[in-house]
This record gives sequence, structure tokens and C-alpha cells, in this order.
Amino acid sequence: MHKEFLMGNEAIALGAIAAGVNLVSGYPGTPSTEVLETVAKHKTDNIYVEWSVNEKSAMEVAAGAAYSGARSMVTMKQVGLNVASDPLMSLAYIGVKGGMVILTADDPGPISSQTEQDTRHFAAFSKLPCFDPSSAQEAYEMVQEAFAYSEKYQTPVFFRPTTRVCHGYASVIVKDTDEYIFHAPDGFVKDSKRWVIFPRLSYRNHIKIEDRNVLLSDDFSAYKRNKIYDFKKPGEQHALPAESFVKRGIAAGGISFTYVAEALETTEKVPVFKVSTPHPFPEKLALEFLRGLDEVLCIEELDPVIERELTYLCGRHRLPVKIYGKLSRHVKNAGENSRDSVYQDIKSFLASEDVHDAAPASDALPSLPVRPPVLCAGCPHRASFYAVKTAMKGRKTVYCGDIGCYTLGNAAPLDMVDTCLCMGAGLGIAQGIGHIEPDTCCFAFVGDSTFFASAITGVINAVYNQANLTLVILDNSTTAMTGHQPHPGTGQTMMGEVVSKINIEAVLRGIGVDTVETVNPFEYKKAVGCVEKTADKPGVKAIIFKSPCIAVTKPSKSLHILPEKCIRCRKCIRELGCPAITAPDGEIRIDSSLCTGCSLCSQLCPTGAITDGKDGVRNE
Repeated sequence: MHKEFLMGNEAIALGAIAAGVNLVSGYPGTPSTEVLETVAKHKTDNIYVEWSVNEKSAMEVAAGAAYSGARSMVTMKQVGLNVASDPLMSLAYIGVKGGMVILTADDPGPISSQTEQDTRHFAAFSKLPCFDPSSAQEAYEMVQEAFAYSEKYQTPVFFRPTTRVCHGYASVIVKDTDEYIFHAPDGFVKDSKRWVIFPRLSYRNHIKIEDRNVLLSDDFSAYKRNKIYDFKKPGEQHALPAESFVKRGIAAGGISFTYVAEALETTEKVPVFKVSTPHPFPEKLALEFLRGLDEVLCIEELDPVIERELTYLCGRHRLPVKIYGKLSRHVKNAGENSRDSVYQDIKSFLASEDVHDAAPASDALPSLPVRPPVLCAGCPHRASFYAVKTAMKGRKTVYCGDIGCYTLGNAAPLDMVDTCLCMGAGLGIAQGIGHIEPDTCCFAFVGDSTFFASAITGVINAVYNQANLTLVILDNSTTAMTGHQPHPGTGQTMMGEVVSKINIEAVLRGIGVDTVETVNPFEYKKAVGCVEKTADKPGVKAIIFKSPCIAVTKPSKSLHILPEKCIRCRKCIRELGCPAITAPDGEIRIDSSLCTGCSLCSQLCPTGAITDGKDGVRNE
């Protein structure tokens, strides 16, 4: 054993490797992405790793491996689980042979997601076990235990870290490589009565699942990570007389337990019930915790899962315990918890004089400046949006966006994203609006990675149902939003193999899109002309704006302002919103540390005041 300073996701990955994982599949999504990437970085010869085309495919690949007796893991973020839910629900009935961990990282806040979705509900919905780690160290150890439970009960299990566990850093005690488990899959054994899902099989397995979850609830009551902590020091006496003292306790899970433990260092000590497996709920241990208490405060992210379970147990067993939390509004019911918010929740709940003398140090910190998200300087998406905006000026248009960096096209001054629902949805929404308002020019924007993940079926639907829309594919040759992972169009895999690139234009033509134009968005006049001639054609047509992300290509030298030519019209600032162009003192400036030399602003300048020459004014 030795110590390493690790991100939580890195700890999870190394834990999976130590457990003998044979296959890891997934689709990138913050805050889960680094798990698969770390496995790929440290994989041994018997581990296969892939970025799948989407979460549904990833789930099915991992399931197939587990059918063959392998230990497999599939990774995604919470909204990706929606995409994978179709195979998930049936897989819960079929079960697995090898251990299978479904890592779904939740994003309270939300910090980088479109929803605050709580995977613990999916665990209950699918009737699958769920593990909820509270720290990087626990995540490392717990993922190994999750594989063992999966194999013991022959079921997939959820592993549900949240953002602060995924992206927090800590010194983690990890195994040496000679301590790793080597897991040898014994292969797929044909048995249609087990692996082929029919109604009769589903009925029988449903009964088995319900019986199994009763056993799991008992098993989890003895699981070492579900625990009742007594933070009251031995021999410590309460200040109030026994007859008037209200006996209180706290229940928490995940990162919220860590916050509770930290907060109780400076407050009155109370018993704490740590819930590491929210489903099936460890009822026997929970009843042991509840007996003798008068009030319990539940602190958790995101939804009142623990609170509802304890409320149910109190009612079922007629325990006179009041349960507080999100439902009672003693804890906020949206957003992520923090050490400070948990401290205040506990302070209010305990109503003790002891808590006033130890306010958290962060109370004195100044508020951080607001920094709105923007497209990077030199981002090709800015040029693409601006070309479409220029070409369609004065016409009735709707711009349907998608999930990715290009969602930031909604911000001023571009204002080019009118709708954004989920990955690939822009195509369907554009079709729906177009069918109701045929006089509207409908555009659907989608990135190259998202095109492969979830947009192809939308294009097929549009062609088949004779929709009238313009599909704009923003091809920057990477999955930029989540950290520049490869996809089918890049010609690389996570196993390090160079493969044939899947050509987006060929795919579009193959599914019936006759008009497909490809243009460099930084060739401004050419790009505008392409949009003008394409948008008026009937049916489904596509424009591929192709230019690599500035984060994966070397930028050219920065541009400069010629003071004698600049008339301070501010067109470059007013219409583009590039963060490299500023006017701090009324004079237009280009920050050379940000400028990539994309040349878009120089093509718009009416006086030719923006140049790549040496005589311009720059900010150093």
C-alpha cells in the first residue's frame, strides 16, 4: 500500500483497476469523464477501454462483457443515464454473471448540467443496489466492494459519486500493483432461459428481485460503510435537564456526510447515521438509529431520499420521531450543499448556544466576481453563428441549439440559441416548430460529437417525414466541452488505435440528405454565401462548418489594432463578443495572450484597422 494525491475520479479508476476490471465503456460527461480516461492511462494488458458513441451503447457493451463473466464498468453523468435507461431497465431483470458497476456521476448545483437529477431515484426505479461514496478514499475502496456485491447477487450496481467527490483532491491510500486482483472471465454460456428476456422470464425474475432486495437491505445494514457515529465525547454531559432534553440525531450520505462531520467539530455532538447504500435502504440499522431519538435532520444531495425512507420507517413502526430535511424546508431543496450551508442547517436544528463561538472561517471571505461563460477567443463556433446570423438577417428564423460549447452561442451579442433541451433534441424541436409554422426558417445546430451520439436518428426522422429545416453541424474535430475526447469522426480510439474516420457528409448523404455543403467558418464571405444559397432550398439540407477547436490546434500569431485607422465604431466588440477584444479606456485593444489570429474581426472591420502586422497596438 502507498499514498497518492488523487482526484476522486482518479481514485475510482484506480480502485476499479485494483478490483480486476476487464472492460470500461462510457460516454464523456462532466463530472464523470476522468474515470475512463484514468483507466485508459493506467490500463493493464487485460483491460479494454472505449468511448462509446453514446451512453446506451456503452451500457450494452458493458452488459455484454458482464454476460461473459468479465468485470465491467460503464461511466456517464446523470443526464446520460436517461439515454441508457432503455437497456438499464431490462438489464435489471436479466442480471449479470461478472460484476458490473454503473458509474453515474451526479452534478448538484448544477455546475455543468441541464438538470439536478438524483440517480438514487433511478436505483429505486430499476430496483438496483446503489453505492454513495463520501470521499475520494472511500470511493477508491467502495468501488472494489461494489464489484464484489454485484457478483454476489449477480446484478448490476450503481456507483453514484457527486461533483465534489469526483473533482475533489485528497491523499488516498492505494494498493500496490502486486496487490491487484486478476479477474479472468470464464466466457459466455448460452442459456436462452437466462439471457433472452421474455414476459414469463421477467415475471419470475421480478419476484426474485423483490426477494433479493430484502436480503440486500439486511446485508447493507451490516455493511461497514453504513454506520451510526456517536460524535458525543465519552462522559460528556448535556447542559439541559434530562426531562427537558430533546434527543436529536442527523442522517446524511455522500459528500454531505463529510460536511456534517466537519461541522460537528465545532457544534454540539449528536449521533449521526451515515447512509452509504441508499437503495436498498439499510432498514435494520436505520431502526437502531431512530429508537430513542425525538428528532432527526436529514442532510443529503439532491432529493429527500433518506428523509422519505426514515419517514416511512417511522410510520411503519410507529416511532414518535420527527423527521426534518428538504420536505420540511429545514434544508434547501435545490442546489448543492456546502460546509457552510450544512453548518448553518445543523446550527438551526440543534438550537444550541454552543455553536455561536465557532463560525467557519469562510464566512469572512469576500464574494467572488461574476464571470459569465463565453465562447473562447478564436472559437470557430463564433464565426459559424455570425455567418448564419448575417445571412438570415431580417428573416423570420428560429435557431435550435444543443448541448455543448456552442450552447454559449445564446449569449449576447450573438444571441443565436433560441432553444436547448438535451443532446440531439434541436433537430426534433426544429421539425416541430417547422410543421406548425411553415413560414419560419428553422435551423438546428449540433456538434460533430453530438451528431454521432444522438442526432443521426433526428436527421432520419426529418428526411422521412419531409421536414423543412437547415441542419448546421459545427465540426471542430473533437468533443470539446468535456475535455477533447475522440469520437467516430476523429480516427482515434481510447485503446490508442488509428482507425478510419467516419465521414459526416457521407453519413448525411447515405440517409437521404441531398444538399450537404462544407465550408470554413473563418472564410466569412464564403460562409455567409453558403448559408444564403442553402437555407432557401426545400427539405432537409445541411451545412458543415469545419474548423478545428482552438484548444487542439496551434494558434497563429495574434492580431493588432492600427490606431490611425481605428474609428472606434466598436463593431468588433458589439457584434462578436470575443473576449480578446476590449476597450478598457475607450481605445480598442486586442489581448495578445488570448487572440488566436482567427482573423474574423479583421474581416469585419470597416476601416481595415485590425491587422497581423507589427505596427499595431496590443496588450502585453
